[in-house]
Amino acid sequence: MRAVVTILAIVVVIGIIAVATGFVNLRGTPGTLPSVKVEGGQAPTVAADVGSVDVGTKNATVEVPKVDTVKKKVAVPTVDVHKAQ
Repeated sequence: MRAVVTILAIVVVIGIIAVATGFVNLRGTPGTLPSVKVEGGQAPTVAADVGSVDVGTKNATVEVPKVDTVKKKVAVPTVDVHKAQ
């Protein structure tokens, strides 16, 4: 299954590249929609019983980790660049 999806993806990418580079030129003639006349009838009715969802907030006590930051002096690497003379 994975191989089929991979092959299909590769074919799609190759098709997109072929159209984008002009290797494949797609031409078509503009079409028109058919004329449709609708008379009478009635839309279907649907009855549905659905549950409800209540969204809100409440106060609760939870454990939260506390992180402190401390400034220290440490040796860090430096890079100096000098122009050629």
